[in-house]
Amino acid sequence: MARVQITELALRDAHQSLFATRMLTSDMLPVAGLMDRVGFWSVESWGGATFDSCLRFLNEDPWERIRQLKKAMPQTPQQMLLRGQNLLGYRHYADDVVESFVERAAANGVDVFRVFDALNDPRNLAPSMRAVKKAGKHAQAAISYAVTPVHTLDLYVALARELREMGADSICIKDMAGLLKPYDAHELVKALRQAAGLPVQVHSHATTGMSVATLLKAVEAGAATLDTTISSLAMGTSHSPTETMVEILRGTEWDAGLDLKLLVEIAAYFREARRKYRAFESSFVGADTRILVSQVPGGMLSNLESQLKDMKQSGKIDAVLSDIAQVQKDFGFPPLVTPTSQIVGTQAVFNVIFGRYEKLTSESCDLLVGLYGRTPAAPSPELVAKALKQLGLSAPVTERPAEALPREMPRLEEELKKALGTSTVSREDVLTYAMFPQVAVKFFGSRAKGPMSFTAPAETPAAAPAAAPAPAAGRGSYTVNVGGREYAVRSVPDKAAGTLAITLEGTTWTVSVKPTGTAAAATGSAAPAAATPGEVHKALAPMPGTIIRLVLDDNREVREGDPIVVMEAMKMQIEVKAAHSGRIRYRVKAGDSVEGDSVLAEIQ
Repeated sequence: MARVQITELALRDAHQSLFATRMLTSDMLPVAGLMDRVGFWSVESWGGATFDSCLRFLNEDPWERIRQLKKAMPQTPQQMLLRGQNLLGYRHYADDVVESFVERAAANGVDVFRVFDALNDPRNLAPSMRAVKKAGKHAQAAISYAVTPVHTLDLYVALARELREMGADSICIKDMAGLLKPYDAHELVKALRQAAGLPVQVHSHATTGMSVATLLKAVEAGAATLDTTISSLAMGTSHSPTETMVEILRGTEWDAGLDLKLLVEIAAYFREARRKYRAFESSFVGADTRILVSQVPGGMLSNLESQLKDMKQSGKIDAVLSDIAQVQKDFGFPPLVTPTSQIVGTQAVFNVIFGRYEKLTSESCDLLVGLYGRTPAAPSPELVAKALKQLGLSAPVTERPAEALPREMPRLEEELKKALGTSTVSREDVLTYAMFPQVAVKFFGSRAKGPMSFTAPAETPAAAPAAAPAPAAGRGSYTVNVGGREYAVRSVPDKAAGTLAITLEGTTWTVSVKPTGTAAAATGSAAPAAATPGEVHKALAPMPGTIIRLVLDDNREVREGDPIVVMEAMKMQIEVKAAHSGRIRYRVKAGDSVEGDSVLAEIQ
């Protein structure tokens, strides 16, 4: 047996799982030199949610991040997580976009590409795997692990053989929710090694408390490499501690041979750096055995919590976790990993808030009809029929979804030039635009301002000074300029509780409010009384989000039940339909950020 190798996850999956992918590059670079001395097999530093988070929350260029990290760690391979045909977004991209993205990622510093498909559909892996091999980089094919009636050992073995034929250099067992039990890991690793004859790497979250034992049994079965993270970013929804696994294996035939003192020094750095991101920390710490039932991955868990808090629905997390299991079954047992985890999780949120399948997201419809690929089992026929109707299709898609997509890069380049009013754009910027069009355009406009900054909170907050009486608190969105930087702020009152939820850059604080003067009129979305001639009906946003598209022209006639707005909520697209017939006048435009219950349009 050879020594076990270690992939360090501190710069990607660890902080993605613990505090919503908020770590700045400026907090990575000071410790990069130390990490480069350790001798890690690789450092996972890119991909997953980092790309989106850099643009959406940190005002950072993700391409610049990988360039800087590669320069700071020249001896250590940089690794990224790539979602196969989805790349880093939530839809399938044409093959030319996939090829271009992989080529640019390799040129900018990525050495190891961990490629996976949420449905384990090999057809969705082939183009990106070919592109990685063409770039001369390490192609690691990942198997998304799930515990369902259809995910058997035989299924995983057959998939591993197919991945070997596809040109995989190694295979990763991607246990995104900590569901892989120790003895199951031993059996699975042994079977995959025998079937594929390739090195096997194991990725297992600590969420359920089993990960250390799982990794140890995987090593005993012949796993070549383990995914771990430095102890100050370990456990909870994250991963097993690097130092712990190194010491467990020290002196054995699998000894990783890493310097514990150096690792402890790195841990001390991240312990201090983590304090800056306390506001984004998940409340899920330690082991959460609910996940054994819901199968929610660590990163998804913290994001769900954050999203529900933003919607003033924090108390419904348990109901959502319970519903996720049912949605997963109804959707054909897709493994819960991005993007299917987000699709299933968001649908469960909508089910709890609006009623079971009363609102299907666009992505839910796409998944049900085969636009993401083959689901492991057949989805609910009733839901497939509903999705087909919503999408205007006559039958589910059976071919590789991206097969029918025309080349996109020329069109995307021209769109971006037009949006920015320029004649030249970099290929990296075009690819950024391809992943997240609206977010990207907004980012390009603010890129010159530089990244956000975070400050660690004081251990004991200072007492707030007495304030003058404030006007009655109300709902609203504002732009606040502090030191030349603009911040998006919104406020949502809870009159019953006497509080005001203030959200700044995605983080929500609840403050006590003492009303003055006459109380404001109550807000809400209760059904209006019977219509009267000339009555104006307001179409309200069902939750916070961003306006993607206005379906109709302003001042057009609309019938009850017609789609009027497409908005992004929880990274998914949802249609808002007219509750009344009449003539529509929009009160929003594409690109606007809105609160729940915000007026989208008036219908008269």
